[in-house]
Amino acid sequence: MTLPSSVHSLVVLAAEGGEHSDHDPSLNPLLTGGGVLFVLLLLLWIITRFNRDR
Repeated sequence: MTLPSSVHSLVVLAAEGGEHSDHDPSLNPLLTGGGVLFVLLLLLWIITRFNRDR
């Protein structure tokens, strides 16, 4: 598979992906992003609690 044929197949795949999406409509992006942000901030807080050698 050559680079131009790979690029062409990726462009065709991306163009078709916008027509019909299979994502679950019950997933709220704002709620999901907020949950991920909360988990990351919690992990950051836990890591900084273990780093007492400053």
